[in-house]
Amino acid sequence: MTSIVFMGTPDFSVPSLRALARDYSVVGVVTQPDRPAGRGRQLVAPPVKVAAVGLGIPVIQPNRLREPDAMAQLQIWSPDLVIVAAFGQLLKPAVLDLPAHGCVNVHASLLPRHRGAAPIAAAILAGDVEAGVTIMQMDVGLDTGPMLSTRAITIAEADTTGSLTERLAALGAELLIDTLPGYLAGTILPRRQDASLATYAPQLKKEDGRLDFAETAEALARRVRALSPWPGAYCLWQGQPLKVLEARPISGRGLPGTVSGGLDGPALACADGQLLLIKIQPAGKRPMSALDFARGTRDFVGSQVA
Repeated sequence: MTSIVFMGTPDFSVPSLRALARDYSVVGVVTQPDRPAGRGRQLVAPPVKVAAVGLGIPVIQPNRLREPDAMAQLQIWSPDLVIVAAFGQLLKPAVLDLPAHGCVNVHASLLPRHRGAAPIAAAILAGDVEAGVTIMQMDVGLDTGPMLSTRAITIAEADTTGSLTERLAALGAELLIDTLPGYLAGTILPRRQDASLATYAPQLKKEDGRLDFAETAEALARRVRALSPWPGAYCLWQGQPLKVLEARPISGRGLPGTVSGGLDGPALACADGQLLLIKIQPAGKRPMSALDFARGTRDFVGSQVA
């Protein structure tokens, strides 16, 4: 049976690991180290580690894959194939050349569109109609290797990065299992990417969540969805962050950033249209209905956000 080492870290990776463990011999898992999280900053294991331990698969968590101990363990495992799904580190030639069947990546976009660390958010931000998964051979570049298979799904109007990630994770696991037999048998041949069509999806930063009302309401509504659950969209009201958890574009005019009132709730004027606030989280408070907030905060409607 083909022996596999799996490399992945977040929730997106878990369905692929579970699917591989059912059909193949997964001899080891490589994931990122435990990280502090929450108010108590307690160390939390990445989802892939939790899944691997539950499956009884050995796990290593190097800070860098090039560390001597990590490379030594990979050589001991001596995999026929390495599968990568949102691992979080680029693989060097020493790893890429180790398995006889190379390294295969489960990438959450329709390559060559949205290469990089945040392809799902990028698809929503760009207003793409479709998202998808590409199974590809890995090389030393950033998602530049030849493709083995792709599969697409429609991006729903209400999709956030969270909801779309969940669907693409399941799709990726399904496509991976469908692709591997042909790849290992040599009947699925890699196809070179058209680099002229490539776009890039860099890792998200907290400041990417800041809403700029010089943009259109359509663009800002997509940003709210794309940055949910992390890092979250926000603006400033009375000098404090006001998180925008759910919103939709509506028609209307006004000075960008001005808050207007209506039967459906408060709306923020944009360069084109208005952003209707549905669910928000004021500084120091719990998430709440924007309509309830406006009713209880008389100076909100008519004020300015930035």
